[in-house]
Amino acid sequence: MFLVLIFALLVAGCSDNKAAPVPRQPQAAPVFVSKAVLKSVPIEIQAIGNVEAYSTVTVKTQVGGALTIVDFNEGADVKKGDRLFVIDPRPYETQVAQAQATLARDKAQLLAAQANLARDTAQEEYARAQARRYSELSQQGVLAKDSAEQTDAQAKAATEAVRADRAAIESTQANIAVDQAALDRARLDLEYCTIRSPLDGRTGHLLVKQGNVVKANDVDLVTINQLRPIYVTFTVPETRLSLIKTHMAAGDVSVEANPQGDEGVEKGKLSFLENTVDSATGTIRFKAIFDNSGTGLWPGEFVRVLVRLNASADSVVIPATAVQTGQDGKFVFVVKPDMTVEARPVLTGRTIQRDVVVERGLSDGESVVISGQLRLVPGARVEIKSNSSPASS
Repeated sequence: MFLVLIFALLVAGCSDNKAAPVPRQPQAAPVFVSKAVLKSVPIEIQAIGNVEAYSTVTVKTQVGGALTIVDFNEGADVKKGDRLFVIDPRPYETQVAQAQATLARDKAQLLAAQANLARDTAQEEYARAQARRYSELSQQGVLAKDSAEQTDAQAKAATEAVRADRAAIESTQANIAVDQAALDRARLDLEYCTIRSPLDGRTGHLLVKQGNVVKANDVDLVTINQLRPIYVTFTVPETRLSLIKTHMAAGDVSVEANPQGDEGVEKGKLSFLENTVDSATGTIRFKAIFDNSGTGLWPGEFVRVLVRLNASADSVVIPATAVQTGQDGKFVFVVKPDMTVEARPVLTGRTIQRDVVVERGLSDGESVVISGQLRLVPGARVEIKSNSSPASS
């Protein structure tokens, strides 16, 4: 019993001599940070647009006949005035020759009528003079009255002959005008046998092959789209209308178009504003024009459109990777001077490339976490791994 008591006292003494455990400090989470920057940023409006050819022409034949020549390849670029098709010209050459012959015949008839007029005019003058002399002699009693009346009737007949000659000349001149019109029409039909491109553009699918017989204005032969320049149409909410109109009144408004799946960006400017707002959708239609020198834009495709207006007032900008989404909305982790983080609710605005505008919740110069947020909770300690550059423009 004595030994047990001694052992218990020794154990209690050993327990009293042990040091109290030291609590461990929580390990700081490694993070990358960036500072909020106050700067001017452009006002940008994003939309989805559709590419339209600057001009589209559907080629048809204006005369009928056999399609003897197709002088281009499908999908080829053509220049204004390039020959595309040839309709068999022989029937129209015959019509031109016939019209020329008819015109020459009527011109000859005109010369004959003019000669007749000159002859009958001279005869009329002689008949009138003869009638005057016979009338005077009849009044003097030298000639019989019948002779005077006969010469007077001859003078009147000569006058009517001159009048008939003049009518014949007018009729022949009218025929010549008709002949000239027929000749011009025949020449025009002959000219229509050669179909040329009305614009610079790119041809589409050939709808009628060589050797077919076509009728005037019957079928489409090919469609040509002008690709340089080119249009992009898009719609924006009517709430943006006043802002865009203000900038259009001040000068050209820059527009960028980015084809789907393409890193290239085409730059153009606004060229058209629809004259009414679509009441069904609350949007208004715009059109931008692009040089499209490299044909990066293609008719019919959808593109991402960015309307870039003048720079706005100073705004707080941070990298987009700093913004997190929680149950109560968007927030960022702000690094405080004591190297702990605070979950700060923010109201974000538009995005500019890789940055985002913070409309409320941050001040210029505050540090926000841009990488490593998964290990953070409000009040957690952090270790800044490297100095990140401020938000880029």
